[in-house]
Amino acid sequence: MNPPPAETAAPRPPRRRVHTRARLLAAASELFLTVGFGRTSIEDICAAAGYTRGAFYSNFAGKEDLLLALFDDQAAARMAELEKLAAACEALAPQERARLLVEALLRVEPAESGWILLFLEFRLVAARSETLAEQVATHDRTLARAAADVLERALPELVPTGATARQAAAVILAAREGLLARTAAGGAVAEELMAATAAVLSGLLGR
Repeated sequence: MNPPPAETAAPRPPRRRVHTRARLLAAASELFLTVGFGRTSIEDICAAAGYTRGAFYSNFAGKEDLLLALFDDQAAARMAELEKLAAACEALAPQERARLLVEALLRVEPAESGWILLFLEFRLVAARSETLAEQVATHDRTLARAAADVLERALPELVPTGATARQAAAVILAAREGLLARTAAGGAVAEELMAATAAVLSGLLGR
């Protein structure tokens, strides 16, 4: 009797396609951060990456799809940092854990300033398109779930306060978005507002 066929793993994308996608993302990232989302065309991205429109559309449905992929990459990097921080502060008191995690979620590094402006620009574009708005909402829900998972493990004390980890994550991320809109220019006022927001939110979570 012949042995049953072995289960096959899901096919991996060809290495060449992975490379093409990475180059398109890198080229688009530089253009978006330099001249903005609205002033960058698919043709510009293809020219900068050295590919045709066919190569672009074999990887992305459109310019918006590509930008959402970049946002996903940024969010994944931030969540990885948050995971490491949560693991490193397990022995701390709840108030200190809450402060560190909230500050990490709210923090905007100087190198992220271009991404702040790009994020705000894209939010306005998405607000005028029902389909795009839903794609952005899906991205937001995914990010909120990831942040909630970290908070739930790092701050089990959330439950007695009446707040769920999902609610806490949603509020923190919404606060961050508001901060991005009001502090894009940086400076002392931005630092004061960031510190005040972090103090209020971490105080509520760490009770």
